[in-house]
Amino acid sequence: MKRYVIERNIPGVGKMNRDELKGAATTSNAALAKLGGKAQWVESYVVDDKTFCIYLAENEAAVLEHAKVSGFPANKISEVRSVIDPMTAV
Repeated sequence: MKRYVIERNIPGVGKMNRDELKGAATTSNAALAKLGGKAQWVESYVVDDKTFCIYLAENEAAVLEHAKVSGFPANKISEVRSVIDPMTAV
């Protein structure tokens, strides 16, 4: 599985309350279940009008299929080439 960052433009998402975010997560999980293991949601970062979602997926097509089934946009999909953190400097 490859790792992807998906940028989703969702106006007002940063103002959603806990119940609304729970509903969005439920919708996403239901779509993932329909994909039969082709994609896995790791986590999402919510900002004012976007989310940045981390997914593991077989390929970009699986990410796009999740977007279609869930109804959430996938405005930009970027495959992660490597990961660095503070320990990379050691």
